[in-house]
Amino acid sequence: MMRSLCLIGMVIIGFISPVTSMATEQPSLIKSAESAILLEVDTGTVLYDQEADKRLPPASMTKLMSMLLFMEALDEGELSLDDTVQVSENAASMGGSQIYLEAFEEMTVKELLKAVAIASANDATVALAEEVAVTEQAFIDRMNEKARALGLENTQFQNTTGLPEDDHYSTANDMAVIARALLDHESITDYTKVYEDYLRQGTEDEFWLVNTNRLVKFYQGLDGLKTGYTDEAEYCLTATAKRGDMRVVSVVMGAETPQKRNADTTALLDYAFSEYQVEPLYAKGESVYQFEDVKADRTPIHLSPKRDITLLMNKGESSEQVETEISLKSAEWPIKKGDVLGKMTVRNQGDVINQTDLIVRDPINEASTWTLWKRLFNQLNN
Repeated sequence: MMRSLCLIGMVIIGFISPVTSMATEQPSLIKSAESAILLEVDTGTVLYDQEADKRLPPASMTKLMSMLLFMEALDEGELSLDDTVQVSENAASMGGSQIYLEAFEEMTVKELLKAVAIASANDATVALAEEVAVTEQAFIDRMNEKARALGLENTQFQNTTGLPEDDHYSTANDMAVIARALLDHESITDYTKVYEDYLRQGTEDEFWLVNTNRLVKFYQGLDGLKTGYTDEAEYCLTATAKRGDMRVVSVVMGAETPQKRNADTTALLDYAFSEYQVEPLYAKGESVYQFEDVKADRTPIHLSPKRDITLLMNKGESSEQVETEISLKSAEWPIKKGDVLGKMTVRNQGDVINQTDLIVRDPINEASTWTLWKRLFNQLNN
C-alpha cells in the first residue's frame, strides 16, 4: 500500500457524523427490532441500517448522553473520580433501576459512575447530574445542547435517565452518534465492560451490581455500552465490540424480548466482523504534524489524530493507494492539550474514506520570561 501526505490550507473543523454507507444492498439481519443501525467507529461508516432515523423512546440508552457529559466533566476538571457526592432527596427519589441511595448519603464519583454504567441506576445518574450542573434540569439542558452540537435533529431529552416522559425521543442513528462520541473517552469501557461489582462493600448495605448488558460476558470483544427497557420502548441496546483493530457500534430499538434484542445485536456484530476489515493508517496519539510557537514552554507542538485512522474495506479487499491531506486552522494563544487545530482527510482512489480532527497531543504552558530570553539569545548567536 502506498501513502502520500500533503498539506492544504485553513478549513472549518466539525464533528464527523456517521453518514456514509458501504453497502448498497444489505442482507436481512434484524428479526425483532423496530429500528437498527451498525457502524464502524473510526470512519463512522454505516454498514447496515433499518429505519435508523425513526423517532422512538430510547429508555435507559438516554444514559449514553448522561455518561458522555460525565466523562467530559472529568476531562475538564469539573469532576474528579475521588470527589465525594452528597445525594439529594431528588436523586434518592428516583424509581426504576436503582442502587437505593438515601438522601444525604455520600458516594464517590467513581462509585456512582460504576452504578450508572453497570447497573443503569437512575438514582446514581441524577446524583451525578446534579453534581455537574447543580440541578437536574440544568443538566438536561446541557444534554440537549450537546445533542445539537453533535448535529442530532431527531433527539430530545426530558430527563437524564430515560424514564417514560412525553417528547423524550431519539433514533438508532442518533444513539450511534452519541456512542461514537462517548467512545472517544476510552476509559468508559473500563466501567461498561464489567459484568459484576459491588458498592458499599463490607457493610450491611452492600449492593451487588450486575451488568444489564449480559453480552459483555458472552460475546467476544464486546465491552459496552448501554441497555434500555420500558413498556413503551420495549427492549433496546447500544452495543460496541472490538476485534483486532476494528471497533463497531450497533443499536437496536424496540425488540420484543431481551433474547430477541441480543439475537439482533449478535447478528449485526457477526455481520460486521465477518464481512469487513480495517487497515491501520495512523494511531491516536501519533505525531502527524508539528509546528513551533514561541509562546509555548515546549516546542515543537505536536498534532495527533483524535481517534485511530483506519481504512475500512470488505474482507479480502486490498488497497492500492491512499492519499492523506492535513488541513490546519490558525492557532490562537493560549493553546492547550486537546485543542482541535486541524483535520486529516484520507482518500482511497479519490474517494473520501475518513476524516478526523487533529488535536494538540501534549500539555502546553506559556513560556516563562527566562525561557523567552534564552530562545532569543540562542537565535542571536546562531
